[in-house]
Amino acid sequence: MRIESDNILETIHMIEEDCLDIRTVTMGISLLDCADEDIDRSCEKIYKKITTKAKDLVKVAKDISREYGIPIINQRVSVTPIALLQSVSGGDCVKYAKALDKAGKEIGINFIGGYSALVQKGMTQGDRELIMSIPQALKETDIVCSSVNIGSTKAGINMDAVKVMGQIVHECAEVTKDNNCFGAAKLVVFCNAVEDNPFMAGAFHGVSEPDCVINVGVSGPGVVRAALQKLGEHASMDEVAACIKQTAFKITRMGQLVGREASQRLNVPFGIVDLSLAPTPAVGDSVAQILEEIGLEVCGGPGTTAALAMLNDAVKKGGVMASSSVGGLSGAFIPVSEDAGMISAAEQGILTIEKLEAMTAVCS
Repeated sequence: MRIESDNILETIHMIEEDCLDIRTVTMGISLLDCADEDIDRSCEKIYKKITTKAKDLVKVAKDISREYGIPIINQRVSVTPIALLQSVSGGDCVKYAKALDKAGKEIGINFIGGYSALVQKGMTQGDRELIMSIPQALKETDIVCSSVNIGSTKAGINMDAVKVMGQIVHECAEVTKDNNCFGAAKLVVFCNAVEDNPFMAGAFHGVSEPDCVINVGVSGPGVVRAALQKLGEHASMDEVAACIKQTAFKITRMGQLVGREASQRLNVPFGIVDLSLAPTPAVGDSVAQILEEIGLEVCGGPGTTAALAMLNDAVKKGGVMASSSVGGLSGAFIPVSEDAGMISAAEQGILTIEKLEAMTAVCS
């Protein structure tokens, strides 16, 4: 396939001016074969498997970034939900968190996810033990992330789990108050959690996934915003949606290139590209500002939920056109604390907690 020079220059501009990056290359590792009735033996197996499978992950990601000139911000690992192993071994669940933390630090990754439980229909004893251990586990570790799935479209919402997790989130903040309540920042409470999510803190390696896999998370809110700016203020909604799809297509192809290259070098199957618009506080790297480019006066005002729904729909469709390997969440993230536009809207009193709740109903 002939690559036009204009396409190369456009990609360079996206990276240098519009904050386009590969947010994460995440290796998913199954720990089902590490289950053991003795928790200490299980932890030893976990440490050995992670440090063997992912020993070259950081080096390979940095090599690809240097060779292709594509920023790869994070290298991470996700593992089988630890509650499954806890159900076999019993004992002090925090030992698993410490084993994950030790293994992750040994291979030099940013975060390791999978200190998780899936309780949308009910809890096993292992699920309960893991959930109750989350505050202590996140306090005593540095790079371990935790997630709990409490509901799904099919199963409904486990209201008992909702109550428990409300208390757990509060306790995570309380026990890490000397560290800016960072424990709560490493915990995600989900509905409809996906098994191949490469983004933290919600990543875990699903039981239907292969033994080991490479998933890539791409982010480019600034790229989408810049493309919409070029349309002009009189563009129709059809033109806006088409522009977002075309931009998502281009971003996804870059993610697929990095994912397949990492897969080949690590001799691990390639899984998915997750095209999620994940904002940062950097100027221009905001999902709220995309919504305002679409036509909102300010994020949180009338039409916000509809504009966000259209953005998510267009991103997903554009990604699917670019690759048969689109997965994960592939939508827009709306964390108020990480999005300059949302911070501004909240400070003005326009973006309220009730509006944010409505917006979450159409995200990913």
